[in-house]
This record gives sequence, C-alpha cells and structure tokens, in this order.
Amino acid sequence: MGDDARGAAKKTHRGQSGQSRGPVKGRGASRPTSARPAAARRAPATPTIDVHDPEGVRLQKLLAAAGLGSRRACEALIASGRVEVDGQVVMELGVRVDPAHAVVLVDGMRVQLDSTHVTIALNKPKGVVSTMHDEQGRPSVAQYVADRTERLFHVGRLDADTEGLLLLTSDGELAHHLSHPSSGVPKTYLAEVQGRITPGIAQRLQKGVELEDGPAKADKVTIVQALSHLSLVELTLHEGRNRIVRRMLEEVGHPVTKLVRTRIGPIRLGDLKQGRTRVLSQVEIGSLMSQAGM
Repeated sequence: MGDDARGAAKKTHRGQSGQSRGPVKGRGASRPTSARPAAARRAPATPTIDVHDPEGVRLQKLLAAAGLGSRRACEALIASGRVEVDGQVVMELGVRVDPAHAVVLVDGMRVQLDSTHVTIALNKPKGVVSTMHDEQGRPSVAQYVADRTERLFHVGRLDADTEGLLLLTSDGELAHHLSHPSSGVPKTYLAEVQGRITPGIAQRLQKGVELEDGPAKADKVTIVQALSHLSLVELTLHEGRNRIVRRMLEEVGHPVTKLVRTRIGPIRLGDLKQGRTRVLSQVEIGSLMSQAGM
C-alpha cells in the first residue's frame, strides 16, 4: 500500500462544521482519544447534610403515622428517592428524625410530622362569630369545639352572616402564617346575589374594582347559575380584608343574599354538615403549610 493510501486510511469523516465524526467505517480506526471519564465531567455534587438524629424516630414510621400508607409503602417511598429531609434526599431506611423540627417533603409536598398539634375544619353556621369568646354573649365557634382541651386559634375570620369553612388550630405559627396577607393561600366562596350576573360583570371582578380601602380583584370568577332575579357565582381570591367579597359584589350592583366559604387552599368544605367539625390529617396540614410557604 502506498503512502497516499495509508494516509487516507487514517482520515476521519468530517461534517459541514468541520468537527470530527469518527473514522469512516471499514477503513481502520483513528488513534484513541484521552477523553475524561463521565464522572469527572459532571458538576460537583452538593455536599450532603447528615439529617440523622440518633434520638429521633424512624422516618418510615413517621410517614406511616402521617397517613402516607403502610410502613412498607413508606419504606418504598424512601428507597425510591421521593422523600427529602431538610432539603436532603434520603434513601436509607435507618434514618431517624426529630418530628418537631425536621422539614419533610414527599414528592415536593410538605408532610406534617408533629402530632402534638391539631387543626380542625368547622362548617360555621350563619349568626356565629369567629372568636373563641364573645364579650357581647353572641354564639361563638367555641361551642363547637367545647370538648377539645387544646388552646385553639381561629385561622382568619368569617363575619357572622357568612357560613362555611373555618379552620381552628392549636399551632400558633400555622395560624399566624395562614392569617397573614402575604401567605398567598387562596380562598373560595359561593355567593348568592340579587339579579343576573353577566360575563361582563365576572370579567370586571377579575380585573378589579375600587373599594373605599383600595382596589380589590378576584383571581377567578365562575358563574354557576344566572337567573333574572338571582345568581350563584363562585369567587376565588387571596385577599382577606373585612367583608371583601360582599363589598366587591355590592360595588358591581349585585348585593349578596347568602355567602358560603367552600375552600381554603387545598382544604375543601366538602359534605361537612353545618355546625360539625373534622380533624385534618397530617397530610392535609402539610399541604396547607406548603401552600403557605412554611
């Protein structure tokens, strides 16, 4: 074989960009490259944090107690890398954590592990004030949780004329976060109003109306029913100013005749009967905390 032929055998095929695409098949092999191993090319890993607390409780036991499934199912969650503790993915089954301080996420959603607190959903009837004690002697929400020994805080308020979902909790930090205007937790209301609500009115409520204490707008407005003399409209908003839903609807010419709060963040009123309560699961509380940015 001549020198030209031997040189051709060593040439590699190049595309239009001029970059090498490897030797031409069937014409020999080019000299092996000294490429760095794949592991060496990866970005440095984030330093791991030791989240194990020898005095704590096994993670799978806490997850099972929080209602995420059987202990075996929770072990599978951990082994599959779906559980984080204090920002660190945990895949070892022997890890113990302090349920009072550890922040645990499953699939990115927080799980409430601290069972020392209780959070209760109440379907508040009309005519009941949203306080644990009323100096004027009016009916208060305290009568619906009289059997509870914990000190309970109401999460936000519903005016006496408004019915529906009200949360009560023994967790003062949770109550503070959910009641704060910056929490960003949406609340949904079903309003019965006078007159026919039109799509134009719904759009106006979403764009915003001017009230005496500043502008207000709904995140979402759904017309459930529109008759000539009354309408049902569902509004979702983040604001929690006093009687804001009633004032917004009054501003657009449709006074409220009945108002029910049906949802706070991920917690729904559902079929909970008026005057009845139910204890939220730790999974529900965790979802609520996640939405409140806790």
